[in-house]
Amino acid sequence: MSNTVPLTADITPSPSIAGVYTVPIRVFADERGRFMETFRREWFPWIDWSNMQSNRSDSQAGVLRGLHFHRRQIDYWYVARGSIRVGMVDLRRSSSTYMQKHVLEIGDSNNIGVFIPVGVAHGFCALTDATLTYLVNQYYDGGDELGVAWDDPDIALDWGTQSPVMSPRDQRNPRLRDLPLERLPE
Repeated sequence: MSNTVPLTADITPSPSIAGVYTVPIRVFADERGRFMETFRREWFPWIDWSNMQSNRSDSQAGVLRGLHFHRRQIDYWYVARGSIRVGMVDLRRSSSTYMQKHVLEIGDSNNIGVFIPVGVAHGFCALTDATLTYLVNQYYDGGDELGVAWDDPDIALDWGTQSPVMSPRDQRNPRLRDLPLERLPE
């Protein structure tokens, strides 16, 4: 493996949602295995990472998690194993891309990281058994853990499934039109 690692990333803005970015992950491989640098604070210098928390989610194929959104926390996702379909919708009322959506597949066939800003609802459907690692810029705060129905017809994300496996909490997420306006991000 080479000792050279990238100093900067070719960060690409979402074509649909302001503030969402993807980062191509470079792989260095040889007969011993492979190495990847999956995150650097310098890739997102406008974010305060002083309260960074790292999380891992393991999901079986067919599991859908979301939609979740935060008013104070960003997420940075990387799939370490398997493939997922990511669904996002901009819920920031003052955003130029309010209610725009973006769906993409990441993981084994699309080795990228995804930066999700405050106010963008996000979730994923595991296309295979998958391991998602994600960094957040704030320690866990249950008061900032909000949700909206994965199958809300006013959002209409294409998950590629009609009957996913879901947690009881995510099954109870309300439709967007039923959320009080003050719960939505600015």
